[in-house]
Amino acid sequence: MTKIAIIGVGRWGVHLLRNFLAHPQADVVAVVDPHPERLAVVKQQFNLDESILLTTQFSDLQQISGLSAVAIATPATTHYTLIKDALNQGYHVLAEKPLTLDPVECEELCQLAQHRQLILMVDHTYLFHPAVEQGQTVVQAGKLGKLRYGYAARTHLGPVRQDVDALWDLAIHDIAIFNNWLGQVPVSVQATGTVWLQSGSGEWGVGSREDETNSVNSQQSTGLADLVWVTLTYPDGFKAYIHLCWLNTDKQRRLAVVGSRGTLIFDEMSSASQLTLLHGEFERQGNLFIPVNQSREVLELKSGEPLQRVCDRFITSILHNTPPEISSGWVGTELVKILSALTASLNQGGQIISIQNSKFKIQN
Repeated sequence: MTKIAIIGVGRWGVHLLRNFLAHPQADVVAVVDPHPERLAVVKQQFNLDESILLTTQFSDLQQISGLSAVAIATPATTHYTLIKDALNQGYHVLAEKPLTLDPVECEELCQLAQHRQLILMVDHTYLFHPAVEQGQTVVQAGKLGKLRYGYAARTHLGPVRQDVDALWDLAIHDIAIFNNWLGQVPVSVQATGTVWLQSGSGEWGVGSREDETNSVNSQQSTGLADLVWVTLTYPDGFKAYIHLCWLNTDKQRRLAVVGSRGTLIFDEMSSASQLTLLHGEFERQGNLFIPVNQSREVLELKSGEPLQRVCDRFITSILHNTPPEISSGWVGTELVKILSALTASLNQGGQIISIQNSKFKIQN
């Protein structure tokens, strides 16, 4: 059994608690949250045993004998300190995404975990989604032919974050999926955005602008972008385009990869067919291009909750001392590096930013 503590039981931490309580090889021995009312709610909701420590202080974990792991689901700004403290105390760590907000901090934490021979895993839940797993198999088996480009849309009416913009809130999912399917990471990125709701200090209602032309198109622009357009360029020239917005009543969770022989579509909002392969290609007849071999194939998926798979992989990694390559700290670091480069592009009016050795260089 792995003794584990849950740090943070807000919206996502509650789901982590639920899954670890149900895991046959996990023993939840503590729950930490700075809000006593949350602790009271989860105690009642899950009928927690009196032996489980409920505390507002992370330092109280040191009194628990045999504690070996923590799952951290707190605001991203707190991750670096909490994860570093946990690793230094000898705990394996599962952290909610993003790992931190700084790629340099991410690398430091990965090296610390490696040095102390501890598991550092990031909860990139989509990488454990059956549709994403199956999609990777399809793409890498060459069923789409020569890959041409990809596109994704992640939109909804809220929730509007006050700590990060739509880029940091939403993009990490689609970037993780594209990287996973392609087996590559971008070499350059570009982003443009628009601020409507929160400008200036980034606090709700403070300095809010009514001018709908307030695009994030200069280094002087401030605020949290509500709409962001992202372009990722991969080493082989493949480009992925992502539309992100939390100010759009058209809720979309859709990603596609287009190839010379078909298109693979992951549509999370579709109850009937979350993963669909649309076959089709062109046959040239003189100067004409005639569509041929068109068909629609709904791909069957394995059952299972993605987050349950995340928790199981974390526990298995600890018990067998096998780093979780699919969602390791290093994978999380790469994604933070990409988001940081996209932020640089956003703040510099859509400049193309090269990603080289954790440093971001503007391409002329």
